Amino acid sequence: MLDIQFIRENPLIVKDAIEKKRTGSATLVDSILQLDTSWRQAATSHQELKTEANTAAREIGLLMKSGKRDAAQELIVRSADVKSRLGELEEEQRSLHADLLKLILEVPNVPHPSVPVGRTEEDNKVVYEWGNKPTFGFVPRPHWELIEQHGLVDFDRGAKVSGAGFPFYRGQGARLQRSLVQFFLDTATRRNYTEIQPPLVINEDSARGTGQLPDKEDLMYEAKRDGLYLIPTAEVPVTNLHRDEIIPEEELPIRYCAYTPCFRREAGSHGKTVRGLNRLHQFDKVELVHFVHPKHSYDALESLREDAEALLVALGLPYRRLLMSTGDMGFTQAKKYDLEVWSPGQEQWLEVSSISNFESFQARRMNIRYRPAGGGRPVLLHTLNGSGLALPRIVAALMEHYQQSDGSITIPPVLRPWTGFDIIGR
Repeated sequence: MLDIQFIRENPLIVKDAIEKKRTGSATLVDSILQLDTSWRQAATSHQELKTEANTAAREIGLLMKSGKRDAAQELIVRSADVKSRLGELEEEQRSLHADLLKLILEVPNVPHPSVPVGRTEEDNKVVYEWGNKPTFGFVPRPHWELIEQHGLVDFDRGAKVSGAGFPFYRGQGARLQRSLVQFFLDTATRRNYTEIQPPLVINEDSARGTGQLPDKEDLMYEAKRDGLYLIPTAEVPVTNLHRDEIIPEEELPIRYCAYTPCFRREAGSHGKTVRGLNRLHQFDKVELVHFVHPKHSYDALESLREDAEALLVALGLPYRRLLMSTGDMGFTQAKKYDLEVWSPGQEQWLEVSSISNFESFQARRMNIRYRPAGGGRPVLLHTLNGSGLALPRIVAALMEHYQQSDGSITIPPVLRPWTGFDIIGR
C-alpha cells in the first residue's frame, strides 16, 4: 500500500505506475484525492466542533459556579445540538476514511526505475544465463512420459480423489520430492535463514497484508464457513508473522525459510503449458523471506536472488534470469526477477522462482516497523521474498535433463545423500 502523503505529493508518478502495470484506470488517483479532500475537510470540521464543545463545557461550569443557572441551561441545550452534530461528523469521517482506504488498496506499487517498461511477458529482459542446454544421442522425452514409465506420479487417482491438478506422488517420485525439500531447506539454513513451519490457512487480514486481497481473490481457495483461505504461497503466513510489530533495528535483517504445500486455483489455465507437472493446483515450494532496513533492500534483493540461483547451479540445471517488465511483474512488487530452467523434453523455459522486492508496500499494509538503534519514531521496513525453489517444474526439469536412452533417470550427486538412491528405473 502506498502512503496517502506520497499519493498527494506525486499523483503523476502514481498514475504512471497504474498505467505501466496495467492494473486499472489512472482516474483512480483522482478519485482518491477527491475522497482524501472530503475526509480531511470532515476531520477539520470535527476538530473545530470538538473545540467549540469543549469551550462550551468550560463556560457551563463557570456559569453554574457563579449561580447563573438559566444562562447555563441555555448553553447546555445548544451544546446538545453540537454533540449530536459531532456524532454525525465522526460517522462521516469514519465512512470517508474506510472508502479512502479501500481505494488506496487498489493502487499498485510503483516500479523501481531500473524496471523495463512493457506490456507483456515479451517485454521482460533476459539479463543472465547459466549452463549449457544438454545434448542427447536420442530424442529426449517429456517428463510426463518418464513419470508414466516409472509410476512416479498418479494424476488420474489424484483427479478421482480431489480433482485435476492434485496428484499423488508415489515411491521414488515421493522420495524425490521430499529430498528436494530437505536439500532446499538445509541449504537455506546453512546460509543463515531461520526455518519456519507456518500455518497452511490464513485469515482475510493476512491475505490483505501481502497483497493477495483485493488483487488475487480468484487464485485462492476459500474456506468460506471459517473465513479462511488456503495459502497460495508460504510468503503470506511468514511475512504476516511480524504484522503489527516493531522490530529493534539491531535484529535486522531477519531471514526466514519455510516449506509448505501451496494451493492455487489457477483460473483460466489451459493449453500445453499445464500438462504433467507444469501447472498444478497443489504443489510444494520452499519460500525465502527477508525483513530488511530500507537502505539495504536492493542489496538484499541480489543476495536473495543468489541464494535461489545457487540451488539451480548445485542441481546442474541450466537457467536464465529475467528482469520482469512493468506490465508482467505484478501488483505488489517494486522490482522482480524470474528464474527459468530449460526443459529439453518440452523445448521451452519453465519458471521455477520469482524473487521480489516490495519495498515498504507490504510493510505498510501490515504495519511492520523497526525502531532505529539511535532512538526515534518507528519506521516502516522493507520486505522481500523469493522461491527457493518451487518443486514441480524442478522435478520435471531434473527428469528431462538426467534421463537416459532407456528412460532411466540419474540423480544429481548433490541430491543423493537425501534420496538414498542414485538412479530411477534400474
